[in-house]
Amino acid sequence: MSRIADINIDLLLTLDALLIEKNITHAARRLGISQPAMSARLARLHAIFGERLFIPSPHGRGVIPSPRAESLRPLVSEVLHGISALLEPGGFDPARSQRKFVVALHENPALMLGADLLNLIMKAAPGVRLRFSLPEPERLSADMEKGDVDVYIGVSSGAHDSWIGRQLLTDEFVTAQRKGHPRGQGYLDMATFCAAPHLLVSSEGDPFTGFVDRALAEQGLQRNVVMSTQSYATAPSLVASTDLLCTLPSRLLQRFVDSLDLFKTPVTLSPLSISIYWHPKNDDDAANRWLRKQIFSAAGIKA
Repeated sequence: MSRIADINIDLLLTLDALLIEKNITHAARRLGISQPAMSARLARLHAIFGERLFIPSPHGRGVIPSPRAESLRPLVSEVLHGISALLEPGGFDPARSQRKFVVALHENPALMLGADLLNLIMKAAPGVRLRFSLPEPERLSADMEKGDVDVYIGVSSGAHDSWIGRQLLTDEFVTAQRKGHPRGQGYLDMATFCAAPHLLVSSEGDPFTGFVDRALAEQGLQRNVVMSTQSYATAPSLVASTDLLCTLPSRLLQRFVDSLDLFKTPVTLSPLSISIYWHPKNDDDAANRWLRKQIFSAAGIKA
């Protein structure tokens, strides 16, 4: 009995060519090999199957497939088709896909990009589902490697050195107050900024001290933080209903200009930089490439 290791792609192609051409010379030309090489392959096929698969034609031209060879015709065609499909590049049809994508990101980038990203996906891929999950630092690397998370969006400090990354956006910080705030619409100077009551969004560390406070402290200054929340989503509504000031990324606050007035923050602050990261194993994956393209579009950059 022949072993699967005895057969290879060259012999399968030889068998297929002979079944089609029924002529050794023509089959050799079809495969781009010499006639002696074709004859050697045919002899190898006869040895593997333990019988002659092709018999010389009594008319002296070409060969005639044996009944066994004819029975192999559909099997050979199926195997070669399968191999061809195996070597085809992976495809992704967003219009037909039922894929679920998981994006790990914190609330801030989710608010800045989430609505635009979902609208793009729903338009191009109505069957695709999108899940936002909070990054868990101790598990994120393993989740990315296993494919439980497709991409991570956030600051560079949350990314693994082995991941592939690209900057999505940089954003300046601005200070918001409610419409009709008693402070008025005038320029927000440092003295007014420090004296006013502030809302601080803080998800870790001291809930009443953030990067703005550290920047002020370097100048020997201090502001009046009277309220702290862990949620970026609740901050705009809290500011819109109180006399609190709040300093957040401009891209986030621009969505709430109907209820908020925005001002240049008098403190010098480094811009916020948000990037997208993915595992190298997904770099050439068609579905992940498509997802990244939608995220780039939502961020306003070209893929």
